[in-house]
Amino acid sequence: MAESEPRQRSGKKATSSPVDKEVVKDDKYAEGTNWVEGGLEANPYFFALIIAAPFLSLLFSFLTSPAMKDTGVEPNLSAMVPACLANLPGCGLAVFGAGVSVVPSIKAVGFLLCFMGVAFLLEFVPGKVEFGPETLTGHIPKYIDNGVRHYIIYTAMFWAGSNLGPANFYDFGIMFDVFPAAVATLNIFGIVFCMFLTFKGLTFPSTADCGSSGSIIKDYLWGTELYPRIFGWDLKRFINCRFSMTFWALAGFSYAYRSYTLHGQIDWGLFFSALSQYLYLFKFFWWEMGYMRSIDIIVDRAGFEIQWGCLVWVPAVYTLHSRFLVLNPSHLDFSVALALFVLSLAGVVLNYAADRERDIFRATNGKALVWGKEPQFITAEYAIVDHKTGEETKKTSLLLASGFWGVARHFQYLFELIAAWSWCFLANPLVNGVLPLFYAAFLTYLLIDRAKRDSTKCLLKYGKYYEDYCELVPYKILPGVY
Repeated sequence: MAESEPRQRSGKKATSSPVDKEVVKDDKYAEGTNWVEGGLEANPYFFALIIAAPFLSLLFSFLTSPAMKDTGVEPNLSAMVPACLANLPGCGLAVFGAGVSVVPSIKAVGFLLCFMGVAFLLEFVPGKVEFGPETLTGHIPKYIDNGVRHYIIYTAMFWAGSNLGPANFYDFGIMFDVFPAAVATLNIFGIVFCMFLTFKGLTFPSTADCGSSGSIIKDYLWGTELYPRIFGWDLKRFINCRFSMTFWALAGFSYAYRSYTLHGQIDWGLFFSALSQYLYLFKFFWWEMGYMRSIDIIVDRAGFEIQWGCLVWVPAVYTLHSRFLVLNPSHLDFSVALALFVLSLAGVVLNYAADRERDIFRATNGKALVWGKEPQFITAEYAIVDHKTGEETKKTSLLLASGFWGVARHFQYLFELIAAWSWCFLANPLVNGVLPLFYAAFLTYLLIDRAKRDSTKCLLKYGKYYEDYCELVPYKILPGVY
């Protein structure tokens, strides 16, 4: 990090409270949390969602499956809610029965083993060596940057192995066909896998960024280790990126193909939604090293919240709006679908532009122009602690307050939400109801919460320097609003 002095600040005071000062309770931070605590007490609403999430994932898969069509009930909340209110006991039993009816199958297990097996083999694709941020204990995670190669090769292999390619091992629409059983399988595997991660973090952790909270429940949900690896294999990146994001990307096209085989025509809403999400996730893998420096990786421990979330919640919820359209077409004409696609693509491009702007700023130690001008930033000092000796070492970071990052601290989240809401509107909620909007609504809540948590982390890490930064950039996501 650069050791230069901060640029001259504007001196303009924030019109709202710039930082969440109530988070600072003492000067001692728990070991291995990378400057911020997390877990149950951090957000009770999110905790409630976590408890309900395994069942919700099964229910969502049922609502978008042929089994739901066989019931003769339309998966539209405007129709289902009044019916439930008229007979609450019967509705409760029906909902519970729908969820528990989703069970694993041999075909789904075989598909998932092959899907993860290919992803594992692609871990050995060569790439440039990159590093993540240094933790409070002085650990610097090391990565092989081969995400784009993984993405391209996996896409080619998935096509080549299907009936659309030369091998013809499986139908290209297989991801829709096995989806409910796959979610049931992933649920069981995810719960057991997180038990293993809890045990590993307590007994044979990979780094010093580990430990128990004193509560076995919190340890299981929040995690006991920040960077778990087995023989050098990064478990966190594999689950968060190589499995979940690849599944999400390929699912859209698999669903679009199944829709075409069922209805004999292209559903433009589904096609453009799948295409936009695929391009968004190409951007994700292009920027994967940026993700490895984000709050998901450097703050969130490898517990149920994030590991089960990526294993099950991402496939079940992040593809919900696309999966819904297979049996419930959007009926959008080409021009409307194209317009929403262009809007979503604008969100994807601007989201990447914001992330790229900060990456260049960091790579040049603040010497690159931002929007044609000298960047304004804060040079923030912080300390890391040697885990063995207790010795503190002073470090510095540059906090950018120009360009996108001068508009709001997480202005890039707004662009991500534009893309997400566009994908969900491509499911035509005017015809299909509000259920396909669930992903965008969840992501809105998630990013608002993440922006708040990031402010907490930065305040604990940088102290008064971050307070100065928040005077320059008072809003978290949307200027004048939040």
